[in-house]
Amino acid sequence: MTPMVDKGISLRELDPRDRYKLLCGVVVPRPIALVTTLDENGAVNAAPFSFFNVFSESPALVVLGLQHKPDHSPKDTTRNIHRDGEFVVHMVDEALSGAMNDCAVDFPSGDSEVAATGLATLPSIDVKVPRLAAAPFALECRRHVVLNFSPDRELLVGEVLRVHAREGLVDEANMYVDLDAYRPIGRMFGNLYTTQRDTFALSRESHAQWLARTQELKDA
Repeated sequence: MTPMVDKGISLRELDPRDRYKLLCGVVVPRPIALVTTLDENGAVNAAPFSFFNVFSESPALVVLGLQHKPDHSPKDTTRNIHRDGEFVVHMVDEALSGAMNDCAVDFPSGDSEVAATGLATLPSIDVKVPRLAAAPFALECRRHVVLNFSPDRELLVGEVLRVHAREGLVDEANMYVDLDAYRPIGRMFGNLYTTQRDTFALSRESHAQWLARTQELKDA
C-alpha cells in the first residue's frame, strides 16, 4: 500500500477568518501588549494586541501587528502612531486582565478607554504618551519602522527607550524578574487566556556536555 502523503493545510486556500483561527490556535500562548497612545485631542487611547513580541535587545525592539478596520481605515492606535510615532506597551498580569479586556470594547473613535475604565495614568519620561499605573511593566517606545503588507495589516517595529517596573518585580543588580510576583497572562484563542504559574527548567548544554550525556545513556 502506498503511504499517504501529509500535504498539510494550505493557508492560501483558506478564508482569512479560518486562517486567523488556525494561526491563533497554533501559536500559543502569546504575550499581550496593552498599548497606550494619544489621539489628536490629547485623549489617552488603550488597546490590547496579542500579535506582539520582543524582537531584539541591541537595539531594543518590539514588534506589533496593527490591524485596520473592515473598510481598511486605520484603527485609533495605528492612526495615533502614524501621526506621533510614540506609544507605551504595557505587559498584562492577572490583576490587569479584566481592565485589558474592557479596553478591547469597540468604543467610538475619540472615546478614551482609559477614562471609561477608570485606569489611572502616570507620566512617561522619554515619550509624551502616559503609562498605566496598574501595569506590572511599561515600555516607553518610539516608532522605528512600519511595514505595510496588505490593506488590513501593518507590522510596527518600535524601539524601547525605557522600561518601568512595579516595585519588587526586578532585581536590578542582575536584572532578574521575579516571575512569582509578576504573574503574567498569555493569549490563547477565542476567549481563552492562560496563566504562567507552572514552569519547568531545561538547561542548555554545550556540545561536549551533550556528547557526554548521550554517551552515558548508551553505555548504561
